Amino acid sequence: MSSDDPSDETIKNNRPTWPGGIDAVLTQMEGRRDAITYAEGEAPPPADLDLAPLALQIVADPEDDPSEDRPFRSSYHRKRFDLRRELQGQSELVFLNGLLIAHLRKRDFPAHLPALFHRLWAEQGPHLLDTLDPRWLVSAITTFGDHGLTATQRSVGLALTVLFGTMKLYETERLYSGQPADRPFALDRKAGGKLPLNMDAYSIVNGGLDVNMIGRLWTEAEADPVIAPLAHHLLDLLIHDDRTLFRRLMVMRTRKARQTPEPAPGKRPGNPAPVPAEAASLTPETLRWGLVSTIRAPLPVIARFAAHHLELGAQALHIYLDSPEAETAAFLERHPKIHVSRCDDAWWQATGKPRPEAHQLRQAHNATRCLRAVHDELDWLGHIDADEFLLPDRPVAELLSEVSRGHALARVAPVEALANDAGWPRHFKRTHHHAGQKKAVLQEIYPTFGMHLYGGFQSHTSGKVFARTGIADTRLGIHTLKYRGEDASNRAKLEGIHLVHLHAPSWEHFRDHLAFRRTQGSYRARSERKEMGQANLIAFLAEEEGADGLRMLFDEVCADTPELRARLAAHDMLLTRAFDPDAAVARVFGALP
Repeated sequence: MSSDDPSDETIKNNRPTWPGGIDAVLTQMEGRRDAITYAEGEAPPPADLDLAPLALQIVADPEDDPSEDRPFRSSYHRKRFDLRRELQGQSELVFLNGLLIAHLRKRDFPAHLPALFHRLWAEQGPHLLDTLDPRWLVSAITTFGDHGLTATQRSVGLALTVLFGTMKLYETERLYSGQPADRPFALDRKAGGKLPLNMDAYSIVNGGLDVNMIGRLWTEAEADPVIAPLAHHLLDLLIHDDRTLFRRLMVMRTRKARQTPEPAPGKRPGNPAPVPAEAASLTPETLRWGLVSTIRAPLPVIARFAAHHLELGAQALHIYLDSPEAETAAFLERHPKIHVSRCDDAWWQATGKPRPEAHQLRQAHNATRCLRAVHDELDWLGHIDADEFLLPDRPVAELLSEVSRGHALARVAPVEALANDAGWPRHFKRTHHHAGQKKAVLQEIYPTFGMHLYGGFQSHTSGKVFARTGIADTRLGIHTLKYRGEDASNRAKLEGIHLVHLHAPSWEHFRDHLAFRRTQGSYRARSERKEMGQANLIAFLAEEEGADGLRMLFDEVCADTPELRARLAAHDMLLTRAFDPDAAVARVFGALP
């Protein structure tokens, strides 16, 4: 074995991979950077070259042109010939891009060529992105790394050059494994030992190195309008190519997750939904949020819901009218931020899906449909009902921008309005859980019925969620976001905001909605448990006590009385805020028809 052979033994003896070390590396690199030479009468394109006509001119076979054909007069002539033969049939702009890149790789070149390269991409970038193959796109990004006009162009160009160069090296070596590029390795063949430089191995299931690399490059490029389209196009090609390390690792991750043992009793399995890279760059000023709601209600109810949330700063309200009336739809559609879907028979037929019988299924279908459609419009989409109102301490965009970029959804805790006959409610109750209280306090607050009502609520206690848009394989439900069929586990609690629920704002409302809620809504029996829950309690009262028993339940649990407020306040379960959606309607819409 030659002493210059970089075998395992020589590496273990701390000998360099390239004999001569870094000096040899630099010498070899510089040896291929001699400047292009010109014969008499030859010159590169001028700085003021008119670029637009070149998009329509086609590169001809240089062998058919005596001025381009051999014998070669100079290295410039040879390079022109080789490029024109490779790129024949494409536009002269494509040839110009190749010629400039060839010059700018050299140690010396005419001084005006970097500016011409930047003009080319600033003025003709869309044409080049549509026509260049990935190899030339990578060459272009490398040139930005060497000759960028801005720090972003140089840093993104250099980072992507290293990424794609490293990919070419390891993907070439991998061919000698005998495995095609789209086939992951088996999970049971992993070797032991450390990686180079004593790095720890990447965690197949929980590792974030891959998304952090791609995400940082994407967001870094956004700062420069010239390099951003090129960098994003290359990264998009990368994440859609099924022959890359990233795709193979994703397949291995899925397989390994299937092999992961069931979690211990009481432990929920993790199912994090992947957060879009652009989440890292959101600020209160740039973040866009909106709401989706499937509503069957008269216009005044919908107008209050819409006006309140438009005043909070919602960029879009997507309202699906479950039983559409032409006058209601026409009124709402006058506002540019309200998008109305009239869910009549024709609309459902157009979706290709039969109209679900249960309204909860219609809500989830519409919310998911909206979530998948608004990625370019919104960063966060909340799913709430027409009798629910967000009540934030600070601007909603500010609160959402503070959610960690690792979270795909954010939950808003509910507060239930106390019924106030004098007008809109000002007092709202919290659950014992959200107030950090023990369950035993419920019997102190609601002496007769507290033990039968979870949290002291008659409506849901789970709250509602905001979901990030742009995540594939997700479905937006009534109380959660599902990723690949299971609840997404990377959820946050959205602090500084409450979800006001006008579940029973008056005795008449409670009484009139009772039949629907017992058969199709929140008062349905959910389980066969032996203890008396809310559904069984209401059934018992309705059958044994009639209206008097139900009114007794309402008065103790729902009515805004000084006694109930005092008991709630004693356990930090009372919230008092100004709330007037009618005033919001007047400011946003004026008079209703």
